[in-house]
Amino acid sequence: MRPAGPTAAKNGLLHVLTAFVLMGGWAVFANRAHPLPEALVAGALQGTMSGLITLGLKRLVERVSQRFRGVAGLVVPPLTAFALSATLLILLHSASGTPEIARTIVVPLTVSTGYAALYSWWLWKERERTT
Repeated sequence: MRPAGPTAAKNGLLHVLTAFVLMGGWAVFANRAHPLPEALVAGALQGTMSGLITLGLKRLVERVSQRFRGVAGLVVPPLTAFALSATLLILLHSASGTPEIARTIVVPLTVSTGYAALYSWWLWKERERTT
């Protein structure tokens, strides 16, 4: 029997569902002091956005990093990912009436920006090694 780890790690749907559950759950928790409908709406919105961000984040970092050389190729991709994600999340949570926007988005933004920074660093090191 083959181990599930490597196969699961390559499964994009699993990544999206994990992001939905974890970050949507976080949003419900972050808004727990407010009436349940508001907390659930925040959770559904954050979960959906985290799933979509998960789908596009890797591609975004790859495309942005290809456009820059040197230190800019290391720094600009995660900053771009952060700015785009933060803008979308703030606008959508504001529009939906999420009561605790900052608390709702701090964990998802930290996780996605951390991933973008690590992946950008890895791409940068690979590019530096081959040039």
